[in-house]
Amino acid sequence: MCVECVHAAYARLSVCGHMCVSRSSLIRHNTKPTLALEYTYGRRAKGHNTPKDIAHFWELGGGTSLLDLISVPITSDTLRTFSIVLVLDLSKPNDLWPTMENLLQATKNHIDKVIMKLGKTNSKAASEMRQKMWSTMPKDHPDRELIDPFPIPLVIIGSKYDIFQDFDPEKRKVICKTLRFVAHYYGASLMFASKSEALLLKIRGVINQLAFGIDKSKSICVDQNKPLFITAGLDSLCHIGSPPVPDNDIGKLQAHSPMELWKKVYEKLFPPKSINPLKATQDPARDPQHAESEVDEMRAQKDQELEQYKRSSSKTWKQIELDT
Repeated sequence: MCVECVHAAYARLSVCGHMCVSRSSLIRHNTKPTLALEYTYGRRAKGHNTPKDIAHFWELGGGTSLLDLISVPITSDTLRTFSIVLVLDLSKPNDLWPTMENLLQATKNHIDKVIMKLGKTNSKAASEMRQKMWSTMPKDHPDRELIDPFPIPLVIIGSKYDIFQDFDPEKRKVICKTLRFVAHYYGASLMFASKSEALLLKIRGVINQLAFGIDKSKSICVDQNKPLFITAGLDSLCHIGSPPVPDNDIGKLQAHSPMELWKKVYEKLFPPKSINPLKATQDPARDPQHAESEVDEMRAQKDQELEQYKRSSSKTWKQIELDT
């Protein structure tokens, strides 16, 4: 999700700010999947007879198959008021790390390019953005030298907690500790969500804070037997602890950074599924829920014409080869 005015799930960008949300069904399990990049907006009145603040929300669907679209809402004009909400499906732990890694890396790479480009024309603005990324981390925090904050505000939401809470306790422990480390390393907030009204109210408060600058919540819950809720800057590596693996096994893992070490530990318990994201993504044009008879008939006709053109072209090229 991308939010301007301040997006695996539920993720969304105002004169007051923009937000981008990467969605993988945050709340309702029967919600229709997001098609590519969807846009909506929200408004909030500041007072009587005063202009309303507007937040622009961009929601990216398709998992990791449509990463190129992240460049549409994130530009040099929107970046200074932009936030990212990444929603991950807790019920699919084997997909969690690759989805999170690919989405965050692609987004970070694009933001870095935008900041670099901005620096060529407005070095002051680019410098302010680089300094702003540290705003979520208190100056006296013991981990300031050990983390690498995300370039813009980031919130990670773990969806489908109602399914996740029935997982084996040891598996829950690994997932919770891993997500806490990733969120803390990137200077992000972390929270779990489900259909519970209490959790939805908390999420709504976080979105309002990003979009309209409402006071940030200072509440925290790090109990792995409860839905995690950790505001950026309130966690620590000391409280998170080391990767959940026997001490004698850590030395056997070849890793060049703390992030890579946590990845290896996580994927040892939850090996990623080797699925081609392009093949895994269904063609929306062939989805029955979007059926429209007139459009579908025209599409079928055009598909038939395309196939005829392909066969005709193939014959033509074969003939050219024979003639030569």
